[in-house]
Amino acid sequence: MAKRLSNDSPIGDIIKQIIETNKLEKGLNQISVADAWKNLMGNGVNHYTRDVILKGSTLYVELTSSVLREELTYGKQKIITMINEELGSDVVKEVVLK
Repeated sequence: MAKRLSNDSPIGDIIKQIIETNKLEKGLNQISVADAWKNLMGNGVNHYTRDVILKGSTLYVELTSSVLREELTYGKQKIITMINEELGSDVVKEVVLK
């Protein structure tokens, strides 16, 4: 059974403990990265984005446009930096565009 916190604990600390205890961080990162992709890339790129998946620290993005894929290949490091800044931690280390 989980350790009970005192009533004086801030709600943020309680939520962090629940996330750590139930090992939910990977799933939350997956959702956060997908949302960050949508917010940062805009409608033009999102229109051609089929799927965004985070496996470990690698972000896999499936695109329907080969031209867009080639263009985004040149800015992979910028994409990594933007997403990590949006999330506030180094979640993404590599981007694979397919």
